[in-house]
Amino acid sequence: MIVMKFGGTSVEDAGALNNVIEIVSRQRERQPLVVLSAIAGATNTLLDAAQLAVEGKLEAAHASLHALLERHVVALENVIEERSTIQELILELRRRFDELKNLCQGIAILGELTNRSLDAIASVGERLSSLILARAMQERGLPVDLVDARTFIITDDHFASAAPLFDRIDEKSKAILSPRIRTGKLVVTQGFIGSTESGVTTTLGRGGSDYTAAIVGAALDAEEIQIWTDVDGVLTADPRIGPSARKLKVISFREASELAYFGAKVLHPSTILPAVKKEIPVIVLNSKRPGLSGTRIVAAPPKSNAAVKSIASKKEITVINIQSGRMLMAYGFLESIFSVFSKHKTPVDLVSTSEVAVSVTIDATNRLDQIVRELEKFADVNVFGQKAILCIVGEQMHSTVGIADRIFRALGEINCMMISQGASEINMSLVIEEAQIHEAVRRLHREFFEPVPELDIFEPVAAV
Repeated sequence: MIVMKFGGTSVEDAGALNNVIEIVSRQRERQPLVVLSAIAGATNTLLDAAQLAVEGKLEAAHASLHALLERHVVALENVIEERSTIQELILELRRRFDELKNLCQGIAILGELTNRSLDAIASVGERLSSLILARAMQERGLPVDLVDARTFIITDDHFASAAPLFDRIDEKSKAILSPRIRTGKLVVTQGFIGSTESGVTTTLGRGGSDYTAAIVGAALDAEEIQIWTDVDGVLTADPRIGPSARKLKVISFREASELAYFGAKVLHPSTILPAVKKEIPVIVLNSKRPGLSGTRIVAAPPKSNAAVKSIASKKEITVINIQSGRMLMAYGFLESIFSVFSKHKTPVDLVSTSEVAVSVTIDATNRLDQIVRELEKFADVNVFGQKAILCIVGEQMHSTVGIADRIFRALGEINCMMISQGASEINMSLVIEEAQIHEAVRRLHREFFEPVPELDIFEPVAAV
């Protein structure tokens, strides 16, 4: 069996939903399990409505929800032909939106918005898109079972960013999903959402639909996990920055993980992890152009002479410099630093150290003031905002002489504030001024990919 995940732009309207049905139908013999995101923009609209409610702007919140309801009604009216089915679904949609309005009213009265309430609201998007798609597929005679992801994606109670309980998910997936798949059913379910052991709705955080697909694929030992999105695959750079970007036919899990973490928008970083464990290929495909081959992400790709595979960038980065004479020859200093970030649940992207100083980068600054206050108890701290990370990735970088020289020559007068290269040596990450990041990406892309290396792993991006 295979897992097919469709993102928000792949289900954004009736035309997109019809396209998904056609794509799934063509792969019916491979026993697909379909994982859906909410329609494009739905989750943001739901969260915005909740925020308006807590601010006491209940009328604006209701107006926002009504507009989203209308989007769903228009989609179902154009993807389903049977009038009685349309009327039934419209009644169901209205019921769910009435529940949302009541929840927003409660939030407005209390003046409090908890993560638990946010999860209850945010989960509605996926539940609606999957309902409409499943009924449309049934109308076309496909043997569909709509299965609520909350029955098998079991998580902890860290609402808004819940952690999957993998043993329970494996158990539930095999009990609930496997029998349906074995009998030839096309299972449709939701990404992004789950529930606690006691049945309270949770979400996996932004990008969680990719994560759902990988978790379920690993639990069911899928042949492959397909991520259907609105780009042709993994590219040598963001085409909005480097118009001459090329598509990669195949890359490794390690390369894809680095690219996802450092700014490539094709995949959610966590997507890779369950697939890596089971060595299940992940295929990135374009739902708007399903005839293209996409990019295969595998454990051991064919050897290539391409030293650099891709360039990613991540903006809105903050650098924190931590300096203390007490660090010299002292053990436990780094532990003291990172315990502060751990306490405030703030991930660190990059780390660079010297004998008396440590520099780290973060992209979440909501707890920055508290972090700085605690660090200042034992060190001098300087904070620099409006930075960006430039990440150059390739598994052959470690064995290719002169890569660093080419990078810095290409960047020219663009100054690097921080340099980090991991022990694996499959990437080099540089911190530069945010205002210069696009120019830096273009310069490096010209250096390594223009003209395109005559290697089998690169191919042109198809014209729109």
